[in-house]
Amino acid sequence: MAVRDPEVEPLLEDLHAEYTSRYGPNEEISRYPDERFTPEHGGAFLILVEHGRTVAGGAFFRHDEETAELKRIWTHPGHRRRGLGVAVVRELEREAARQGYRRIYLTTGPRQPEAAGLYLSTGYSPLYDLGADPETVGPHPFEKIIRGSGQTPADGRGRSR
Repeated sequence: MAVRDPEVEPLLEDLHAEYTSRYGPNEEISRYPDERFTPEHGGAFLILVEHGRTVAGGAFFRHDEETAELKRIWTHPGHRRRGLGVAVVRELEREAARQGYRRIYLTTGPRQPEAAGLYLSTGYSPLYDLGADPETVGPHPFEKIIRGSGQTPADGRGRSR
């Protein structure tokens, strides 16, 4: 799926509105060039369509040779609480593994506790102090080792060896 396909438009528009409502005017949606999300550049973009409508989606790009970075995880407001976010994350993990990545990295903002909850519930390790005031942390980073790589977290914060 290409970032500028018409089916992706609802995802990008809703994410932009969501980010603006939580953080004020920003350019997060245009922060990364579209080609970073293509397989040719080590990325992927997927959407879930139900009855001809885009209901969820997400993407990743190459963070480094072993790491994919998740971005644009979204579920349409009318379709939340159905496990679609989990389905998107799991499929992105499978695609990242198919592309040879061993680790997933991502960040979410301090005003997105439901996103942090999604990542914690799907096995991601926080790379920040969960007890800290969210507004003092800045972007909230997470990681997950994938593909049965044999790597395990080395400490309680989820950092890999």
